[in-house]
Amino acid sequence: MFPDLTSDDIFRIETQRLWLRWPRASDIASLTSIASLAHVAQMTALIPHPYPPGEAERFIMKARAENANGTALILAITKKGSARQTIGLIGAHVTAADIELGYMLAPQYWGKGLATEAVKAIANTVFSLTRASRIHANSRVNNIASRRVLEKTGFSYVDTGLDLLPARGGLHPCDRFQLDRKTWAAAKRAEGEKRPMPPMAQQAQQAQQAQDASGVKPVAAPDQSDEHRP
Repeated sequence: MFPDLTSDDIFRIETQRLWLRWPRASDIASLTSIASLAHVAQMTALIPHPYPPGEAERFIMKARAENANGTALILAITKKGSARQTIGLIGAHVTAADIELGYMLAPQYWGKGLATEAVKAIANTVFSLTRASRIHANSRVNNIASRRVLEKTGFSYVDTGLDLLPARGGLHPCDRFQLDRKTWAAAKRAEGEKRPMPPMAQQAQQAQQAQDASGVKPVAAPDQSDEHRP
């Protein structure tokens, strides 16, 4: 579902205050610190609590594999600045029902609009670079902050029901939301935007359009960074 250029670990998305990029080994300490917090884990479907040793390494390797094979786009949320501190994760997963969205953010960054910024960026990327017709997301009924993030980024409430949250031990009441391509496009027109994308995402879109037109598979640029890979 995701194009070839997002399956290379040089792919990243830039927003006003954030970089969204592939997770890597240097994120282990930050992700472990966030995921180990009970009040973070309890709002998620898949983060175990207590957080087991080695879980962050396992997650990063799995996320990179899914990014590489195009079945997901799972990105570390990092703040701009000299430290490029990793403050959360966001992921778009290919499912039978188009795309499923999930995210987590370190509590000290709640209430600053950063989750909204990241969700909007990943939604723009999904609709700009794939043919998905809608993005689905859910939040536990007591997670009011997550509900507000989804509403502020254009998601519409669908219904409330029991959803399986494996790390929480079974079915739990969740509010279900979706953002469809038509609604997203209408919002872009209303804002007077022309689907703006950061340079890396724009390059990926242009390459995908060229591939569709020519039938020739593009070759991703080699990674020139010295960053350690897990």
